Amino acid sequence: MYRFVLSLVVFLGSVLPINALSRDLSLAEAEQLVTKANRDVLAARRAIEAANAGILQADVRPNPVVSYNAASIGSHIGPGTVTDKRIDNTFRVDQLIERGNKRELRVEAAKGLERAALNDAGEVLRQQLLLARNAYTDLQQAQGKAEILSGVTDLFSRTYSAAQTRLKAGDLASADVARVQVDYERAQNEFRVAQAELARAQFALAFLLAEEAAAGTLRASDPWPVAAAPEPGEVANAMAQYIETRPDVLAAKARIEATEKLRDLARSQRTRDITVGAQFERSPGTTPANSIGFGVSVPLLIGNDFSGDIRRAEVDHYAAMDALEKARAIAATDIARAASDLRAAAERRGRYDGSLLAAAQRSADAAEFAFQRGATSVLEVLDARRTLRAVQLEALAARTDYAKALNAWRSSLATAGSAPVQANPIPQPGK
Repeated sequence: MYRFVLSLVVFLGSVLPINALSRDLSLAEAEQLVTKANRDVLAARRAIEAANAGILQADVRPNPVVSYNAASIGSHIGPGTVTDKRIDNTFRVDQLIERGNKRELRVEAAKGLERAALNDAGEVLRQQLLLARNAYTDLQQAQGKAEILSGVTDLFSRTYSAAQTRLKAGDLASADVARVQVDYERAQNEFRVAQAELARAQFALAFLLAEEAAAGTLRASDPWPVAAAPEPGEVANAMAQYIETRPDVLAAKARIEATEKLRDLARSQRTRDITVGAQFERSPGTTPANSIGFGVSVPLLIGNDFSGDIRRAEVDHYAAMDALEKARAIAATDIARAASDLRAAAERRGRYDGSLLAAAQRSADAAEFAFQRGATSVLEVLDARRTLRAVQLEALAARTDYAKALNAWRSSLATAGSAPVQANPIPQPGK
């Protein structure tokens, strides 16, 4: 039964048309699914929640310590109840008091790390949106390729039928018919390969959208974007306007602020914390039996003056500054490279859309018309069909390259506010 069902599924997949049982998906809908369900985006949001919890961890004061001591316990502790025994009982409470604004510095550093996590999530979303847009473009290309090769297969089928008709009429040699048959069967094989590529593109996009169960039904419904290229002045304005607002750059800035606070926190460890204590002591058999006391303790910075901690915090701060410069360089490179690729892709696509496709189509139609009426040889019509197929696939590749270049250009200009990522609220303890 399992083998029968599997065979039936494979058979239906081979005979159903490309758009059967399809789910039309626009690019805007795909982007919304990435924002809501992409696994990497969700993981980045968990990092925001963890950073928010770090603020709660930092904004606390040390807990007091309660202790009880019993002393002077000998073989003769005296008669009477437990409270009359000759045992020295001491109850003590100690509280550490932090100095040097340690608590405030911890909170500020945690807030800086939360801002960094928030912008990191924005950067993850930017990257995942770029991947999803490119996967959507790959699906568009796979659909277009399958449609082109399906049409080519139909054309070769008609050509093959015409060749067989002319063979029966004695107007065409059997060798020429064999040539047509070879191209016809090759077109069928290429069409099957295109169907497999279409399935792979569907699964790749479905994974990014967390829609694996519906992968086989996904169909890109948006048209190809209109070709346009940024002017040199637009690139310069983009670098001046967008670099400092990109989420990766903002995350690097937030880490610099956090490392500054952590460096100050490391230095504040040289400001001695003090521990104050109060105790109640009961000593039966003495006068007075009950007494109270106070105490203060201060650490001596003899063995450890926290030089290593301070040095490490300074190194981390300089490393964060280096990371910011690297993020700015990456952003500038992304914008410049995306603009260059977009201009080249627009020019290439324009040549195909402008004249090449139309000329190849006219040539193929004329050759097909002449062949069906016996006015041309089979070699000429086959050559025209091959040329048309090659030009159509090249034009499709040019559209794909342009769409991906446009995706990269738009992604390079993404700011932290263009695709906000909000952390889920964290329930407070006891709620």
